Amino acid sequence: MKVGIFGGAFNPPHIGHVQAALTAVEKSNIDLLIVIPTGISPHKGLPDDSPDTEARFIMTQNAFSSSKGSDGIKISDIEINSSESNYTIDTVRAVIQDYPNCEILLLVGTDMYNTLDSWKDSDELLDAVTPILLSRDVIKISSSEIRKMLPFREGREHLAESNYAYIIKNRLYNAKPDWTWLRNKAFSMLNPLRIPHVYACEVEAVRLAECLDVNSVDAQDAAILHDITKKLDFSQNMCIIAEHDVTLNELGSHGEKLLHSITGALLAQSEFGVSDAVADAIRWHTTGRANMSMLEKVIYTADYIESTRDFPGVDLLREVAYENIDDAMVISLKMTIKD
Repeated sequence: MKVGIFGGAFNPPHIGHVQAALTAVEKSNIDLLIVIPTGISPHKGLPDDSPDTEARFIMTQNAFSSSKGSDGIKISDIEINSSESNYTIDTVRAVIQDYPNCEILLLVGTDMYNTLDSWKDSDELLDAVTPILLSRDVIKISSSEIRKMLPFREGREHLAESNYAYIIKNRLYNAKPDWTWLRNKAFSMLNPLRIPHVYACEVEAVRLAECLDVNSVDAQDAAILHDITKKLDFSQNMCIIAEHDVTLNELGSHGEKLLHSITGALLAQSEFGVSDAVADAIRWHTTGRANMSMLEKVIYTADYIESTRDFPGVDLLREVAYENIDDAMVISLKMTIKD
């Protein structure tokens, strides 16, 4: 039986890792490939923005479980559960103990392969394993490159969908969501008839934010997500509120039309990792509040005046909004109170 070992930080694991592993399994006729996320490295620490070992383990499981041909792949926590530094020889000894009388193959990259003879107990290591070389042609992107891309809403194509969602949800690597991805997620949560409104609100919010020198990136995030719980009924909204341990005032608990702004803000943070400022803009986009931030005013107003809206006075309100947003707020709040 051929048992392969594929170790690495997997910070984050990406499709290049999976492709390399599957290629090695096929070309080397590996019966079982053990993928081992590193725990405490004896050589170098992880970058400061790295998630904890549990998160890297979960992402490694996600990456390989979502690929075809992963039946013969096992994700091991042998290193991340260790309280000590793990040298490769220590891991190899543990694998040999679990799989005696098997041929052990060690998957390594070209840079690592050239230094194998300098590793701890290298003679014993090279007697125990057959190195399998993974060239750069197999792994064409690095985790460090992806980490640099994620804060700029890039790199999604290099990750399993489940991992991209996990990274965004848990705000790993200072990642910001790809807008196409975020829009698709939000639209999937809406009644289809509401999608034109949300898209028009996004366009209006960005335009209004740029006019008023407000952060248009935050405005775009908030506008895309502002109605994500709009189609939920009263009991579904109350379940979300209970899950997040939120206490409602009397108005909030009786106004079904008002609940979606509260639950939308909660889900925007818990599922999409938005900032407090964006969550507040979603939270107050229906009722407003005293001392609103400029971002909150932008989302409130954009929701009111976007291009699909058609009610008496909307054209005047659109003009006023770009001249003096506080005047527009007064007009729209009076309309809201009347409604």
